[in-house]
Amino acid sequence: MKESIPKEVLEILESLHSSGFEGYLVGGCVRDLILKNSPKDWDITTNAIPEEIQSIFPDSFYENSFGTVGVKTRAEDPKYSVVEITPYRTETTYSDNRHPDEVSFSKTIDEDLKRRDFTINAIAYNPLNDEVIDLFEGQKDIDKGLINTVGEASERFKEDSLRIIRAVRFASELSFTISSEIISAVSTLSPLLKNVSRERIGEEFRKIIMSNDPVMGLSLAQKLDITDYLSPVLRETFGVEQNKKAHKYDVWEHLLHSLEHAANKDYSLEIRLAALFHDIGKPRSKRVDKTGKTTFFGHEVIGARMTEEVLNDLKFSRETVKKAVKLVRWHMFFSDTEEVTLSAVRRLVANVGKEDIWDLINIRKCDRIGSGRPKEEPYRLRKFEAMIEQVISDPISVSMLKMNGDIMLEKFHVKPGPKIGWVLHALLEEVLDDPKKNDYDYLHTKTEELLSLDDKTLQELGKSGKSKQEEKEIDQLKDINKKFKI
Repeated sequence: MKESIPKEVLEILESLHSSGFEGYLVGGCVRDLILKNSPKDWDITTNAIPEEIQSIFPDSFYENSFGTVGVKTRAEDPKYSVVEITPYRTETTYSDNRHPDEVSFSKTIDEDLKRRDFTINAIAYNPLNDEVIDLFEGQKDIDKGLINTVGEASERFKEDSLRIIRAVRFASELSFTISSEIISAVSTLSPLLKNVSRERIGEEFRKIIMSNDPVMGLSLAQKLDITDYLSPVLRETFGVEQNKKAHKYDVWEHLLHSLEHAANKDYSLEIRLAALFHDIGKPRSKRVDKTGKTTFFGHEVIGARMTEEVLNDLKFSRETVKKAVKLVRWHMFFSDTEEVTLSAVRRLVANVGKEDIWDLINIRKCDRIGSGRPKEEPYRLRKFEAMIEQVISDPISVSMLKMNGDIMLEKFHVKPGPKIGWVLHALLEEVLDDPKKNDYDYLHTKTEELLSLDDKTLQELGKSGKSKQEEKEIDQLKDINKKFKI
């Protein structure tokens, strides 16, 4: 495992040991090394207290109540620019089911490992001599793909009830199962989750959504009956039937399959959230008409409001909430290219923004696969994408020029009339042949030359320029259609 550890981390461990102290990698980084995954961060624990750590590493900082010292490494990779070192600790009772009433420094690694949450996170490793300390058989649980607590599950969850959701998150991230002891403890202790801040639950929820298998995590939350602690609105979708002609699954199953596709495509957090919540408004908008047909009119508007409330409650960032809500609001865009017009596409782009329009298309793909459709991009959607590309591409027109009619009126005292258009189209022809000529000084000089020509000659040049523009537009459209295979 040693060869996978950054030299900056090894140097810190060497400095601790050469100064007469112990030092181990601990927690998630050790678990990830055993799994041959790339650790997201590197945590070191030691029998040195904060003041002793700082005496060894002068370029460090200590700004918390847990004894954690941040050591600056000056590594080029920002992931290793600061490595955290925490003294061995013991903890007392947890009166609020979340934080220990008192934290004390201890002198043995054994005491430190006993306070940790899950066996897979309670392994210490010293790469300098290849020593592994595994008091609770965490390596065996890693081999089994099992989430198990250190000691009694009920005791660990009473200490810190957020560990219930952390168990689900680790199962989701690692594709592990959770032990029967955990399942049993959750069945009686899940109400303790009401004591946990929404921000901390939101952070675990974000990690579940961004895991390799978020559907496993959400399905496990449903099985453990803790979905309400993530968000009660998710429960509203359970078992809500849809139009079988368009949908293979009920609303909850559809949302899970949509999210699964987003995860498989490694889409961003905002797209994954929108995939999960895009039809969240369907239960509240569901209506059955006299013929027995089920409709969900306006569910995207209702769903956008609900999504905003859920994500704000879970303390997501303003930017994340804004984008996810936007994608939910506009996911029902009309895409029948036999009827939709370019002006309608322009309005959609205006509503969503150029920066988010392709993410909206990705939501439609997730929606399709989540409905049981075999293709994420049928011909009609590819044609719609080509229309989007067409309306957001830089227009081939005289508006591209760094010369315009207002300048000509002011600088050259040209009278309003067709002559202005002739000159601009003549200039456009030159710029289309050589974009470098789109320079104010060059165009100013060229305009002066053109205005000295007689009207007939100037008109012919203008017509030639307009013809060139039309040819370029046709070529651009061909390129777009080729790109989207239509």
